[in-house]
Amino acid sequence: MVYLTVPMTQLMIPFILYLVGLFVIAYLSNRRTSTFDDFAIGSRSLSSPVAALSAGASDMSGWLLMGLPGAIYLSGLVESWIILGLVVGAWLNWTLVAKRLRIASVLWEDVYSLPEFFKVRAAAKGVTIEVVGAIAIVLFFAFYVSAGFIACATLFQDVFGWNYLIALGCSVGVVMLYTSLGGFLAVSWTDTFQALLMLLVLILVPTLAWSLSGDAITETTTKTVWNLGSAGPLAILGLLAWGLGYFGQPHILKRFMALKNPGDMKQARRIGMSWMILSSFGALLVGCVGMMVLPDIDNPETVLIRLSEIVLSPWIAGIVIAAIMSAAMSTVDSQLMVVSTTLVNSRIFKERHVLPLSRVAVIVVGTIAALLALDPESTVFGTVSLAWAGIGASMGPAVLFCLFHKNTTNYGLIVGVLTGMITTILWYVLGKMFPETIFGTVYALLPSFILSCIAIWITSQFKLDLTARERFDTFKIALHSKSTS
Repeated sequence: MVYLTVPMTQLMIPFILYLVGLFVIAYLSNRRTSTFDDFAIGSRSLSSPVAALSAGASDMSGWLLMGLPGAIYLSGLVESWIILGLVVGAWLNWTLVAKRLRIASVLWEDVYSLPEFFKVRAAAKGVTIEVVGAIAIVLFFAFYVSAGFIACATLFQDVFGWNYLIALGCSVGVVMLYTSLGGFLAVSWTDTFQALLMLLVLILVPTLAWSLSGDAITETTTKTVWNLGSAGPLAILGLLAWGLGYFGQPHILKRFMALKNPGDMKQARRIGMSWMILSSFGALLVGCVGMMVLPDIDNPETVLIRLSEIVLSPWIAGIVIAAIMSAAMSTVDSQLMVVSTTLVNSRIFKERHVLPLSRVAVIVVGTIAALLALDPESTVFGTVSLAWAGIGASMGPAVLFCLFHKNTTNYGLIVGVLTGMITTILWYVLGKMFPETIFGTVYALLPSFILSCIAIWITSQFKLDLTARERFDTFKIALHSKSTS
């Protein structure tokens, strides 16, 4: 099979038009962004479709378009156990956490970030839990944002033939500029549009490629694809455990906090889960069809681009590839927003300083992440796996205990966050050193999440906090009131 080469003009024009659209959205958002509340959470004004679709795009864009299809291309459907775990985890997150977090984040002193949320829930007098939570978010999100930059730079490099460092610099500059300019509203609106583009591309391209594949599919490649049981029970359990990470992802949880009406959460869940199931299925198809039709791709994480070149006319392929490149940015912008609003606490800095400081924080964190992405041999899948595990294990158990366990204390949360963070790092390092052992077989998120839960529960037994318990009782009353249903 010979690849079709899309002329550079037909790639650049749709991509430039898309960038113009991004900055128009950023400009319009900037006009509505006059306070830190506007910048950090859009004054909690998101509709159900925007909250649901932007959460999906910020969650899975670069990974869904590049990381997962590339993993399927290399290993077959054994990697699809991840999708099963993620779908179940996302559904539980929408069902158990979303509405509770939206109500509690407003009720408990109207907070914007998870570290602030932990502090007010536990009625903490000091700032230790905020500092520990911020360290976990900044540490792992630096890797997470770098994975997004790797995805963007790889796409620029592969499509336009640019040097990796030049491609990385352009990606970083574009994302940091429109994120710092438009804030949360710009990020949410662009992510919503990108979610719709992603869904269209992930269904259209593999379907056309399958229909045009003809005799390219061989018995050997078919057997390689259908290998769901080739992993051992521990490996499958580790892949399913990816779903646990949803409970602690700040860039997703922030969409729950920003929904205009808590009563709209059920509608948002239906939209979000429908999008996730359809787009995930499309990503699986991309990897499977790519393995059958294009057996010799140098970089497996660009399989969607290669299929687009084959099955679409040059102009349509240019639009699709531009959409793929822009969607890879949608996770990065949300994560930069989370880190900046975590670092710049409105309760510490004066009101007139928090908005400009938040914009500076976007640029600083983006620069650090860009430095981590300087290695062109890095993969999106590998970098995301570390960041997802670290954030999920350090933040997730703390979120669940805050919302469901009356006796949760400040010390319990501190110990739990530290346990999840440290266990993830140790497990990851040991897995690299001893890949054939349990450390290399079981995904770090599973043991780290369990140990963090145990740490919070045990530590919270030693010193019960009556103020924190009363705060939880107030939340339970608000949860069941008619005004939030």
